[in-house]
Amino acid sequence: MKKERSKKYRALQLLRIITQAVFFGLFLYLLFKTHFTGQDYIGRVEVFFHFDPLLAIATAIASRVLFASFILAGVTLVVTLVAGRYVCGWVCPLGSVHQFFSFVFKKAKLLKPRKEEKSAGRLAWKYYILLAVLVGSLFTVDLVGIADPLSFLYRSFATGIIPWFARAGAAFIGLLYGLKLSSAGDAAAQFFGTLSLNQTFQQGFFLSLLFLGAVLLNISKERFWCRYLCPAGALLGLFSRWNVGKVRVDMDKCIKCNLCTLHCQTQANPYPNEQWRSSECVYCYTCASICPTKAVYFPVKRTPEKIASVNLSRRRLIFTSALAVVAAPFFKITPAGKRAAAKLIRPPGALPEPKFLQKCVKCSECMKACPTNGLQPALDEAGPEGIWTPVLKPRIGYCEYYCSLCTQVCPTGAIKELTIEEKIKVKIGSAWINKDRCIPYALGLPCIVCEEHCPTSPKAIKFVMVEAKLPDGTVATQKAPVIDLDLCIGCGICETKCPVMDDPAIYCTSVGEDRSEKNRLLLELIQPATLTEEPKDPYK
Repeated sequence: MKKERSKKYRALQLLRIITQAVFFGLFLYLLFKTHFTGQDYIGRVEVFFHFDPLLAIATAIASRVLFASFILAGVTLVVTLVAGRYVCGWVCPLGSVHQFFSFVFKKAKLLKPRKEEKSAGRLAWKYYILLAVLVGSLFTVDLVGIADPLSFLYRSFATGIIPWFARAGAAFIGLLYGLKLSSAGDAAAQFFGTLSLNQTFQQGFFLSLLFLGAVLLNISKERFWCRYLCPAGALLGLFSRWNVGKVRVDMDKCIKCNLCTLHCQTQANPYPNEQWRSSECVYCYTCASICPTKAVYFPVKRTPEKIASVNLSRRRLIFTSALAVVAAPFFKITPAGKRAAAKLIRPPGALPEPKFLQKCVKCSECMKACPTNGLQPALDEAGPEGIWTPVLKPRIGYCEYYCSLCTQVCPTGAIKELTIEEKIKVKIGSAWINKDRCIPYALGLPCIVCEEHCPTSPKAIKFVMVEAKLPDGTVATQKAPVIDLDLCIGCGICETKCPVMDDPAIYCTSVGEDRSEKNRLLLELIQPATLTEEPKDPYK
């Protein structure tokens, strides 16, 4: 019987590793599939996010709307209620990353075997983080994407890890060609070309450092993120307290070596029975597989029983809630509350700014899907609340006219899904000309690049004849561009393609965007009265 139990739990361990590899492979597959393939439809690559109950609950509270696709998150909650935190231990790709590096650090002797930890105070951190996120959501501040494991991992890979992989691949290909290994270089170039790794992001270095820091924390404690910081794990921990899967130690066989507790990856404390924390166990089966007497086993018990829990201080819960209430308004401090931010150009289909911020989880799906690399993570354009949300940067890339990929991949509905026919009618901003730098205006030389690339029909960029006075005193007459604001959609291709390199002579701002009734060219105070309206007294 002992031998059978040992084989069973070692087999379950192997099955868990295989399952983790499969789900992590699925995550990578969907990640790499999120790019422009020549067609405007790439499938439901965002489906992984729809199984995340933390994203579902937080965005529903913040936006006061339940996105229909998040009904799949109910599957995760049901599994957790019945069986425990199997999702954390067997499915979560970020959990798999941390477990893998914990294993590597142990083998490299960087992660030293821990002594028995009597205190579980730090396990409460993730519950306080969860509370802060949910309280913030009550005040329409949706910050769940900063710490949610799926958003964190996808954002880190899309903006940092994959671009690093591309640069490393380019260096490797150059090395092969430098060593006169042309055939190997051609094969490597073809391989990296199929992955479409040509994107770069302005905050990629910083976001990579955050991911690297999270990984290196595993040197301190095994699965540090999962133990102490993950709010999604905390939520599942709350739902898993009364599941039917239990860890039990047969005291007749136990030799009190404490190996099960010392090697527990999440500090769930299998021994003694009354100290086991159901909410922390991720069912990795390490405890049962290493027990020298096969005393640890996992019976199925449907009857309720007393189990240990993480001690959450009432004072700290109140303090965390109060801190979240006080902090929430600070995240909404932004100058855009008075005047719209000129450089805050959102993707087509984006909801009005307040609604957009309530639903965007900063996952970077839309940025990864953008074929021109024009969508970039925001820094200060939208205030603290909008950090890492998507912003169009025309100096890097433009909004492709016949593309609606970003509207298809948003997992929360912050960007409304649009067809091509709907998308080309959406105005996300307006273009403007700096005549001091425009070649025909300033230098009297011919240039029609912006007009050639303007995608609208009829074109939003037209020509007028202008005279430019040259340094020698002569006057040159040239065709110069002007913008028809009624036709311009703010796609930014004119700014991207402008031949004036350092500071393009044509640029785009968010003014006139369809999603806002207030972001208009003229302030209401100085708009001219129509024939049917009497002039308004601004002092009344």
